[in-house]
Amino acid sequence: MPEAPTPPPTRPLPDARVDYSPPVGDTVKTTTCYMCACRCGIRVHLKDGRIRYIEGNPDHPVNRGVLCGKGSAGIMTQYAPARLRAPLKRVGPRGSGEYAEISWEEALETATGWLRHVRETDPRRLAFFTGRDQSQSLTGFWAAQFGTPNFAAHGGFCSVNMAAGGLYSIGGSFWEFGEPDWERTKYLLMFGVAEDHDSNPIKLGLSKLKARGAKFLSVNPVRTGYSAIADEWVGLRPGTDGLFVLALVHELLRTDRIDLEFMARYTNAAWLVVRNPGGADDGLFARDANGQPLAWDRARGATEAQAADLSPVMVGNFILPDGRSARPVFHLLAERYLTPDYAPEAVAERCGITADRIRRIADEIAEVAFNQAITLEQPWTDVWGRRHETVTGRPVAFHAMRGISAHSNGFHTCRALHLLQMLLGAVDTPGSWRYKSPFPRPIPPGPGPAGKGAKPNTPLAGNILSFPHGPDDLLVDDEGNPLRIDKAFSWEAPLALHGMMHTVIGNAGAEDPYPIDTLFMFMANMAWNSAMNPGEVIRILTETKADGSYRIPHVIYSDAYFSETVPYADLILPDTTYLERWDCISILDRPIGSPHGAGDAIRQPVIKPDRDVRPFQDVLIELGARLGLPAFVKEDGAPRFKDYPDYIVNHQRMPGVGPLAGFRGLDGSRKGVGEPNPDQLQRYIDNGCFWRDHLPPEQEWMKHANRIYLEHSKAMGLMGKSDQIVLQLWSEPLQKFRLAAEGHGAKQPPERLRERIRTYCDPLPIWYAPLEHASQDLAEFPLSAVTQRPMAMYHSWGSMNAWLRQIHGANKLYMARSRAEAMGLAADDWVWVDSRSGRLKCQVALMEGVNPDTVWTWNAIGKRAGAWGLTPDSPEAQRGFLLNHVISEWLPAQGGFRHANADPVTGQAAWYDLRVRVTKAAPEEAGITSPHPDALRPPPHMPDRPDILRYSVKSSA
Repeated sequence: MPEAPTPPPTRPLPDARVDYSPPVGDTVKTTTCYMCACRCGIRVHLKDGRIRYIEGNPDHPVNRGVLCGKGSAGIMTQYAPARLRAPLKRVGPRGSGEYAEISWEEALETATGWLRHVRETDPRRLAFFTGRDQSQSLTGFWAAQFGTPNFAAHGGFCSVNMAAGGLYSIGGSFWEFGEPDWERTKYLLMFGVAEDHDSNPIKLGLSKLKARGAKFLSVNPVRTGYSAIADEWVGLRPGTDGLFVLALVHELLRTDRIDLEFMARYTNAAWLVVRNPGGADDGLFARDANGQPLAWDRARGATEAQAADLSPVMVGNFILPDGRSARPVFHLLAERYLTPDYAPEAVAERCGITADRIRRIADEIAEVAFNQAITLEQPWTDVWGRRHETVTGRPVAFHAMRGISAHSNGFHTCRALHLLQMLLGAVDTPGSWRYKSPFPRPIPPGPGPAGKGAKPNTPLAGNILSFPHGPDDLLVDDEGNPLRIDKAFSWEAPLALHGMMHTVIGNAGAEDPYPIDTLFMFMANMAWNSAMNPGEVIRILTETKADGSYRIPHVIYSDAYFSETVPYADLILPDTTYLERWDCISILDRPIGSPHGAGDAIRQPVIKPDRDVRPFQDVLIELGARLGLPAFVKEDGAPRFKDYPDYIVNHQRMPGVGPLAGFRGLDGSRKGVGEPNPDQLQRYIDNGCFWRDHLPPEQEWMKHANRIYLEHSKAMGLMGKSDQIVLQLWSEPLQKFRLAAEGHGAKQPPERLRERIRTYCDPLPIWYAPLEHASQDLAEFPLSAVTQRPMAMYHSWGSMNAWLRQIHGANKLYMARSRAEAMGLAADDWVWVDSRSGRLKCQVALMEGVNPDTVWTWNAIGKRAGAWGLTPDSPEAQRGFLLNHVISEWLPAQGGFRHANADPVTGQAAWYDLRVRVTKAAPEEAGITSPHPDALRPPPHMPDRPDILRYSVKSSA
């Protein structure tokens, strides 16, 4: 007889005498993570007042208990030796690292003196720019109170193309303002999303999607992270995403697989566009006497386009009652994208994939959208008062981020994606892409940007970063010249919604359009990884005039750590860590809403600083009071707010509307709008440091046309009116800029910019080659070069973190194995990387999952020796490198005029348009990356870096 199979070993039962989960501390506090911009909820375990353990908060709506490696490693960020310890005043030349520690009183008096002089003479001479902070509602408000138009934030070199493309098309955008319907989608297309953004929600969503068997298609030149688990990877050439998307549009139109009913009812597809070539009204919407847009009704002719009983004709040429000719938007759209220029055969070679593959993907999208539609038995009421018993969705969802945004054609690529969504009827329906409340917003939302008529001691009225509706909203003088130092909201970048932080120092160095007196920066490492060209930035920051004074007289910088920018500032205001301060993830700024309701959050201090540092928000509020900014002082001149928590609770942007929407009213029973609640922060703490509104089921879908949702949103103070938000295929604001370029209107661009505006401010999405590519010989620089940010890092925030450094301590240049071998390169060879603007040396690594015409590396791993508390021989300084050294912030000069290396509509920095040449280094050149600037000198009284950094014993920190 055969032997009986050996039974599997039994797992021993838990021993009741053993405590398998002993408490790791004596106190647990909730707060919000800040190891990236995901804003996950965390629980921090403390013992004897020191951090022992950080875990995800299972009750938090963003991450539901999930926490990535960055979040868990927050302990080592808290106890990093790189933390600044006290205010510093420069006593040697800029860049020398010669500083003296000073008191906070001296630091604040010094800053107040510099700033007061600027405000009393010309407030434009202050340039106030913040990095990836989450306090923009405060910092922007402070700048407006100061009176300077020169305020901007991180988005100008990160994701403004994404925001502008979405907000001017569908009233929302990818990532923070919307997300895929992870529960129901059957086909997800993801474009250019790196693993450091929104990682926990995306991981949760993808796990659900994969478990259900839905298809996940990733479009990215590099197959790492999310792309590595995709069912299909489309490795396009960088900068061709928009061309690929418009080829999909072509195929859907050609095969008549579109949701015409959705477009007729919920977009401006039926609106009539005046066709009057050369006229001042050409390309504008035909409107009635009340300014309402017109459509062509089958029975009535020209009729109000938003009439409840409209039966529109979507194709044709029509004569309006006043004799003008007009065509529906859909006619113009189909006319453009059905041309052979967008056929798969015409674009395939440029994109780097086959025409058959493009057609097959279009077929798959159409099959899922129209043959696998989802209908939910969920009643809802539209804006015309009609009750619908069900809601039907096209279960094709899209998600995109910086990979398509950081190109000079990124704005139109983002618009093309939204065009594709609208053609499918895949906006806020079951299985598609969904708005995160408080979005959608009107298109475009709000008034234009503040900044005109800046004068001494006078606040600006309105928001500095806002939404132009046309040329009249631009910040330009009578000759068309920019009013802002970064040239945002000018003819050079009309829709620069987040400002253009990457051009500030370059323009200030050239005194173009005017010199500045004080550069005030927060969390912006502009002397290294936040600069498109660090060497040029450092040159300008240290440049002196003939009299020996600095080109930029005063530089104030606030950071929590000794970054590469610290040595180039005159005054250092040391910030706390995120675990030592209050923060407000505000409903006025970057809230944590979801499709199920609006939400916001706070950070509370979970540990006391052991250094002479202060939260930057507190410092800014005190500076506002010292300067006498009207909103920061009472009638008698006394400070209005004692600190940032007081501001969070008591500041009102308008009656009843403050930074936080939850627990408002004197008893905390109101939401959105209500009197300040003195116990508001405690209510947030009691609730896990977040608040969330829960939409009833009838408000969750079709938010752009859902009457009950829109009325609810207005009642909560989230928007000013409850009208239908009509999705915009044809952008009239862009056409207004175009008409100005053609000589119409009171405000027109300078002659040198007319053709630029006419070309790029197209009311329909277009594709064009990245501007960097068009201005050079691509044969000389045959490879595209891009960076990605790894999941274990975020910007350069992990540079001081002992745990995260063990994952990414150095970086290499990755390239396709086939391409490298054809060039005679092997793994770990040292190479030179040349571009039109610079040269660097690094090692190569070979891989299969990368477009063969593309090289890439991890961003912000390479550090300057001495910074971040790292030793000069650290791997980050010896073997790490920064691709920024071969990027230029300017395109080649054209007739003496320099354009920013940026999107011509939004000003977004075009990081990913870089072209390079790679050649093997000589044997004697191997061993250390280049450029390799001298090691930075640390500020006084910084602790020595221990050989082993321990977080659990007091002596380690």
